[in-house]
Amino acid sequence: MLTYATAGESHGPACVALVSGLPAGVPLDLDFINAELARRQGGYGRGARQRIETDRIEFLSGVRLGNTTGGPLTAVVRNKDSRLDDLEATPPVHRPRPGHADLAGSLKWLTNDCRETLERASARETAARTAAGVVARCLLRTLGIEVFAFVRQIGHAATDAHVTAQNWGQMKALRDASETYCPDSAATEAQCEIIRAAKVNKDTAGGLVEAHVFGVPPGLGSCVGWDTRLDARLAYAVMSIQAFKCVEIGLGKACAALPGSHVHDPIEFDAGQRQARNLGFVRPTNHAGGIEGGMTNGMPIVVRGTMKPIATLLQGMPSVDLRTKQPERSQYERSDVCAVPAASVVLESVVGFEVARAVLEKFGGDTLEEVRGGMERFLEMAREV
Repeated sequence: MLTYATAGESHGPACVALVSGLPAGVPLDLDFINAELARRQGGYGRGARQRIETDRIEFLSGVRLGNTTGGPLTAVVRNKDSRLDDLEATPPVHRPRPGHADLAGSLKWLTNDCRETLERASARETAARTAAGVVARCLLRTLGIEVFAFVRQIGHAATDAHVTAQNWGQMKALRDASETYCPDSAATEAQCEIIRAAKVNKDTAGGLVEAHVFGVPPGLGSCVGWDTRLDARLAYAVMSIQAFKCVEIGLGKACAALPGSHVHDPIEFDAGQRQARNLGFVRPTNHAGGIEGGMTNGMPIVVRGTMKPIATLLQGMPSVDLRTKQPERSQYERSDVCAVPAASVVLESVVGFEVARAVLEKFGGDTLEEVRGGMERFLEMAREV
């Protein structure tokens, strides 16, 4: 089974990811991995931390001559700012920030100093999660599966860009040219203005990010157990990203306002696409987001996540001093005004990892060639159904 564990603190020495279950022979594209780590650091609205760090991956195990060995893979992203034991750099925090882990964690660990909680909860950990996800995407790419994520909305500024299997490459180019990772220049400008206004007001901004997965064969995931449904696993992965408060698959919450005849995707058969990954079964719409009954149906997977505004406000918010229990403004820690663009990169990674996990569960083998062969054999048999 493909699994990973991560660790990383804002002022710790490094972010670490331990990935187990990768088959041998997967080529790891260092330029691709490091470019994604750099994208996670970018985007309009990021804070001073991103001017300190230059994230690059190091492999300590599981890789030989640029390919996976089949053993556990250890990836490290080192921190330049690693002063966790420096009291001047990391003083105690006694005034918890509303919306952050500060108060809940301080009560959990029986302390009036929020410092260790906020370090444990730091989104710096997503550097390791991004690294693990991009490694998994290296596997997916060799199988013809691509993951593409972008920013749909920041504040009230949204794009109505329609992403398809045919235009996603063009959308990627537009996204990469955008300061907010949005494939729409007009929406990008409006989003930047919202972030600038938030900065002036000593406030923060949240938004909506969206991921599409193309080239996915049908049958990944399962309807047999509640914990094997792919949509549930994707929701868990996305909801675990720091500051995410909502996950949607396909139409998501819009399903509530529509009758079934406007929600469910009609099934058609196109003999000309019989050799494609969808086996010839096509849909005029993709409201299900490529997943029905917890399993992929051959259409692209579509996942969205809502990131709340960051909880660290320069103006502070009403809080209390945990030592005196008296009213105080919350404490300020180095932070971003908006990290929605970076969150879209993390979304891309966690979605990619869960899809790679489902691929290996269905077509698994000890080597990349066995996995590829297993998928092709399955598709050949499915065409005869």
